[in-house]
Amino acid sequence: MNEDNQNLKINPNESELNPDQKESSTFNSDPKKEENKEANKTPEEKILELEDKLTRTFAEMENQRRRFEKEKEDAFEYGGFALAKETLNVIDNLERSKLVLENDEKLKNTEALKKSIEHLEIIKKDLISIFSRNNIKPIDCINKKLDPNYHQAMIEINDETKEPGTIIQEIQKGFTIKDRLLRPSLVGVSKKSEKKNQKDEENKENLEK
Repeated sequence: MNEDNQNLKINPNESELNPDQKESSTFNSDPKKEENKEANKTPEEKILELEDKLTRTFAEMENQRRRFEKEKEDAFEYGGFALAKETLNVIDNLERSKLVLENDEKLKNTEALKKSIEHLEIIKKDLISIFSRNNIKPIDCINKKLDPNYHQAMIEINDETKEPGTIIQEIQKGFTIKDRLLRPSLVGVSKKSEKKNQKDEENKENLEK
């Protein structure tokens, strides 16, 4: 019985590898085998590998060149974007100054008011002209349909003569620079009154009947 038990004992040298040893033996490749594998490649296989590496390298270089060209173009085309956006405040202030002067009771119907308004208009036109020469243009919005890409609706105004969503008031002028939005137009859009909507619904129901 003892002899059988002794025969069943496993030789420690033949025991299974522990998990760490298994992992090491699985993932650690033999450098000599890799060298032999590389050495056994045919010239054609080596040429194909080199061609593949060259193709990948050239593709990456081309991508970098295109990115650089795009960044350079954007810097040239839109480098003054921030300055232009800040300068729009000058036009806004001119409009506010004009309104203040026009609402001043002491200046109403005076020659001084007339001259002041004329000068403000000249300055505004000069600024718009400078903007235009630099591809900064005002957005034409009155009587246009509301476009979220260029307009921002601030208020709705009852107007039975216009289709709902038509711009009928410009609160603040918007501008574009080349093909980009510099600032959206703040606008008021038309809407139909509730009574009108109810009447339209009733007419629609009657027609369906």
